[in-house]
Amino acid sequence: MIYKAVDVFFLVFHSSLVIFNLSGWIWKKTRIYNLLTLGLTGLSWSLSGLVSGIYGYCPLTDWHFRVLEKLGEKGLPASYMKYLADRITGLDFSSALVDNITLSGFIGALTISVILNIRDYIKRKSPETG
Repeated sequence: MIYKAVDVFFLVFHSSLVIFNLSGWIWKKTRIYNLLTLGLTGLSWSLSGLVSGIYGYCPLTDWHFRVLEKLGEKGLPASYMKYLADRITGLDFSSALVDNITLSGFIGALTISVILNIRDYIKRKSPETG
């Protein structure tokens, strides 16, 4: 029973973080937090990946998959996004396709977030004219 509740928690929390990573740059008030979560995600995927030996390592995925294994899930994919896409649709997406879309979305969101955060910073620091 508790594992099912934890599964739902991770499903909602992790999915919400993914959505925020992809869209948090849209609203001025959340841009800096978006940049922070994107940075943490990137660090997790790269640095934690070096330590763990798994490129793209995410502790949330690791913890969630441990819960799913306790619930009897077998043959879990390497990535949370593949798992999520398959779980939501009932289909079996190509891991390579999902990984490419995930990385492209991350790079796109990070690029936009960096540009908008720099623009916002410059606007705050420059003296107002007029």
